Amino acid sequence: MATPDLNLLRVFDVMLEERNVTRAGARLGLTQSAVSHALNRLRYTLNDELFLRGPSGMQPTPRALEMGPQVHAALNQLQAALAFPDFDPATSERRFTVSAGSYACGVLAPPLVGRLAVEAPLAELVIMERAGDVVERLDARRLDFLVGGVVSAPERFARDPILTETMAWVVARNHPLAAARAVTLEQLVEFPHAAITGGPKELRNPEADRRALVPQASWEDAGAFEAALAARGLSRRLGVQVPDTYSALAVVARTNMAALIPRRLAELSAQSGRITLIEPPYSSPSVEVTLLYLKERLNEPAIAWMRDVIRDVAAGL
Repeated sequence: MATPDLNLLRVFDVMLEERNVTRAGARLGLTQSAVSHALNRLRYTLNDELFLRGPSGMQPTPRALEMGPQVHAALNQLQAALAFPDFDPATSERRFTVSAGSYACGVLAPPLVGRLAVEAPLAELVIMERAGDVVERLDARRLDFLVGGVVSAPERFARDPILTETMAWVVARNHPLAAARAVTLEQLVEFPHAAITGGPKELRNPEADRRALVPQASWEDAGAFEAALAARGLSRRLGVQVPDTYSALAVVARTNMAALIPRRLAELSAQSGRITLIEPPYSSPSVEVTLLYLKERLNEPAIAWMRDVIRDVAAGL
């Protein structure tokens, strides 16, 4: 491109994120036809279709996926170079993106949204589920933060401990164990369990770093329960495996199953009166919840501010 049109690249960047012409136009302040015209110009220039219509929206071609992170990073660097160094949350219309599971959505998101409504009323918060390409999104600055349990991460990422969580077993309100003063390990394994399998165990960006971002695979208290069973010569029966804590809570509330849940989320759910908490009948370690982000991004005033807000909200819990 002898004379690259940055407006075309901006349209491409937003389309790659939205995968929808109408939504991309709304974010850019353009009509649907204007977005389509810009994409056609870029297709002609690059000699690639870039986006093809599919059953779930506009799907990027391999060429679009290849150039996407570099284009996004370049646009962000240009924007940072031209932007004012100061950040005023009271007037900013910035979009903050956070990757989080059901636990963070249930426990951390409500007070965080309330805090932003007061201090940054024009800002937008986007919370997305944890996906296998989270490393690429963080590196390309399509994602600002990841909230969750992280076992290890490449050196370029900062990991701030923001919460220490303990675990509790939950059963339905009318479950036979609900009325017991103290449940034994033997009683706990008499009933089937709903186990949380969690998300992807390794999230890699092999081109950027050989080491993987390894999140905590599940909320299974670091194997303490399984170790306690082995010590007693006991075993448990899995009734179902579910992807997240909310699914486990929904199953428990309607069946005779038990599930191991982060305590804060269990206590919130118990307020509905549909479940009862049971203390683990064994030594159960705490779990650390972390805030993960690129270290170099603390040079951005908006990111530094949001990092402090998330940490402060978590401390208030």
